[in-house]
Parts: sequence; structure tokens; C-alpha cells
Amino acid sequence: MNELHQARLSAIASMRDEVVAAGDEAQVLRRLPHGIAKRLVDEGFFRFTLPKALGGEDASSMETIEVIEDLAAIDASVAWNVMIGSETAAMAAGGMEPAVAKEVFFDNPRVVMCGGGGPGTTPARAERQADGGVKVWGRTTFTSACDIADYAFMPAALSKNGAPELDAAGKPIFKFWMLPRSQWEILRTWDMSGLRGSGSDDVLAQGAYVDPKHVDVDLWALPSHYENPVFRIPIPLRLAFNKAALALGIAKGALETFADIAQNKIPKLTSKTLAHRPIAQHRVGEVEARYKAARAFLMQSMRDVEEELLRGAELPSGATTQNARLACVHAANECMHVVDVLHNTAGTTGLRMDSPLERKLRDAHGCASHRWVSHALYQDLGKITLGHEPPGEFAGGMASAYSMKK
Repeated sequence: MNELHQARLSAIASMRDEVVAAGDEAQVLRRLPHGIAKRLVDEGFFRFTLPKALGGEDASSMETIEVIEDLAAIDASVAWNVMIGSETAAMAAGGMEPAVAKEVFFDNPRVVMCGGGGPGTTPARAERQADGGVKVWGRTTFTSACDIADYAFMPAALSKNGAPELDAAGKPIFKFWMLPRSQWEILRTWDMSGLRGSGSDDVLAQGAYVDPKHVDVDLWALPSHYENPVFRIPIPLRLAFNKAALALGIAKGALETFADIAQNKIPKLTSKTLAHRPIAQHRVGEVEARYKAARAFLMQSMRDVEEELLRGAELPSGATTQNARLACVHAANECMHVVDVLHNTAGTTGLRMDSPLERKLRDAHGCASHRWVSHALYQDLGKITLGHEPPGEFAGGMASAYSMKK
């Protein structure tokens, strides 16, 4: 195993008590506590996905999955912040000229980024400025990790005199703009049950200024500036495998939690612990197999993606992309089932608000509802199997790479 990767996993194990305490506090704050955020920055958890040329660890997709999984097994909200921050930083680095990237990541080695989010109440817009910069107006929802971020990426189309700017192909110019923290404000709107401590609030920009040197930064750019094949994985798949990793972690943590409950709980009107009940034994055996099967499918599909790229493919093919996306959807939804079964098998113990299983139930459902791993994607992938033309995000190659820019 890669020594840097092993050290990263060891750091998670050593921080377990801190992550547990921070996860509890995050449930009240509805965001990541600043103390654990500082510790995670100190330990490089928002940088490990960056290229080594920028001070990162050049993590593969499989290594990234393991890091997120191990953190999420302890607390999903803490892991969600790390997942979003490390994911966004890597995508941003891949879409910057190397000189700009070195300035951003080396001048401030503690930089944290967030981005994406959902559409706000009004469509966002961007306008070019005389000095070469761009101003952005908009509001995005579900902007996880915004409370600890130095930059937020906001999606908006360029416009001029009220009309959209068009590219050479006659299509509107749309991208995610890199906004420094001084240019946007947080609206405290995040009040959800699942992933409650993730701090996925709204971000509001009212004429936020993008420096000219950051105008060309793009979350997806070709050709890749780095050898790591992860930087040639299209955005939809990159966003999906990270969410699937978090789902695996929640299921892993639920299995560990249930085993502890079963060893200590003596159900009513019985004399032995829950671990001695045949129904508990049967269900644990079944859901452990589901978790391991989902994990194996996800890891193998991402290994196939990276091996295809290492063999010389510019981008993943349609078949490889579709298989990986199916593995991501499968992992998120199978892991939700795993937690559902364990929660039910624990009986009233799992219903207690102070039970780790109660939180994991909410988190598993929150993760599986995410757009990039939602059960609704089974239909899109099933249609392809039955001979229908794949939508852009599943088509592979350039179609998949630019599907989010439509």
C-alpha cells in the first residue's frame, strides 16, 4: 500500500475520538465545528487529492474512496466536508494553469474550497468587466463546507446587455466561477435531518468579483496538466464515486455499531443478548454481504476506469463510464438498505436520539438521495442496457466530460 495513503488512514484512526465529538457538536451547529476543521486542515485532509506538484498526495480514486469511507464510518457530516473540500480542490487544480495553481495552493497551503450546490431562487448570471474580470450575481443552495471555505465555485452563464454570450458553436457560455470568500455571504438555510452537520447552506453573490487571473479557471479542462488519471475522469463520475464512498462509510460504521449493540443488548423477555438471536445473525450476514459486494463493485469499476486511462485513453469510454456510474448508484442504495435493516433489527434501541444508528439511518438516506447517486439513475442506466442512446453524462468521452455545461 502507498505509504502516504497508509499514513492518511492511520491519521483517521488516531483522530477517532475528536471526530466523534465534532460530529456530535455538528448536529447542533448544523455545520462543521471550527476546531475539527482546523485539525483536518492541519492534517492535510483537504489537500490529499491534489497533485504532488501542488503539495498533495496524488490520491487515486480507490485511495480517495477509502479515506472518505473510513471517515464516514465515524461521522458522515465530518466526512462530507472533507469529501466536498478535497473533491473541489482537485477539480479546481485540474482546471488551472499550473502557474495560477501554484499561487493558489502554495501561497495559501491551508486553502479550502467548496462549490457547486443547487439552483437558487433566481438564475445566476455573470458579466465581463472592463479590467478583464467578471462579476457574478446568484444564489446557490446545498453549498457544503461553505463555512470553512476560502473560495466558492458558483455556476452562472455569461451575459451582456441582458442577452447570453455565445461561444463559437452558438451555445451559451456557462461555467463555475471562482469566488473569494470576501465576495459572498452565507445564508443559514441548512436544516435537514440527514447529513445534518454538513453545513450545506445557501451562498449569495451580489456582484461578486472574479479576478482576471481566475476568470479562465474551470472545474473541467482539457488537456489534463497532470499524469494522475483521476484528472481525466469526467465531473459527473468524479462527483458520483465520492458520494458512493461516503455511503460505504456509513454502512461500515453501522455494521460496527450494530455489532456493539448486539453484544450488549438483552431484548425484553429474553435472557441472552441480541447477538444470540437467529434473526439478528441472519440479517447481519445478509447485509454484510451486500456492503462488501457493493464495495467490491465500486472499487473494481473505478480500477477499470483508471486502467483504461493509463493505457492511453484520453477519457473513459461509454461502457466503462456506465459501469462505474452503475456501481456508484448501486453502492449508495445498497448501503442505505444495509443501514435500514440494521436499524430495524436493533429495535427500539436504534430509535433513541443518542444512538449512533439513528444518525446513520438519517445520513444513509441523505447520501442516497444525492443527485449523482440517486435511485432514479437506475432508469437511465437501464435504458442504455436495453439499447437506448445514452444521455451525455453516461456517454463516455467528450460527451460525458461536458455534460454539465449544457
